[in-house]
Amino acid sequence: MLDANDYWLTTSINFLREIGIPVRFETLSDAEFLPGVRIVGAGLWVDPASMMAASDVLHEAGHIAVTPSAQRELLAGMLAPELHFQWGGEVEAIAWSFAAAVHLGMPMNELFHPLGYRGNASGLALNFSLGVYPGAHGLNCAGMALSPQQAAAQGGRAYPALSRWLRD
Repeated sequence: MLDANDYWLTTSINFLREIGIPVRFETLSDAEFLPGVRIVGAGLWVDPASMMAASDVLHEAGHIAVTPSAQRELLAGMLAPELHFQWGGEVEAIAWSFAAAVHLGMPMNELFHPLGYRGNASGLALNFSLGVYPGAHGLNCAGMALSPQQAAAQGGRAYPALSRWLRD
């Protein structure tokens, strides 16, 4: 359980609002896939009192961010299978949330908290800490990140920096 003044929750929500993902506070039921966070259209409803970790807003926002802009308004709650798009699935949402956490300076143990990722948080944390970035290729293919080769050729920054936070 968190409160609305939790540092990482506040920091994450401010960031999401800055990049164009609306967030509002609502009382939510226990039926959410991630307790305390619901995707509603192109935005999030957040209930700090029922959340497991502040970083869960980044993960759910990742689903919004990697969904093509024309389909974002169709997102709701439990992400229907028919709304999964090439380069816009779970692994890309994880890669997006890692990039957001790095951007915000969030510690990896906050992002990959022990209650998250269906028991795979420590494995994900290890991969990302070693520079093995599941989902980064998909972000690159979606036009959101540069590969190391592209960054060198273009003079940009490679993933985990993103060239755009929201998919076109």
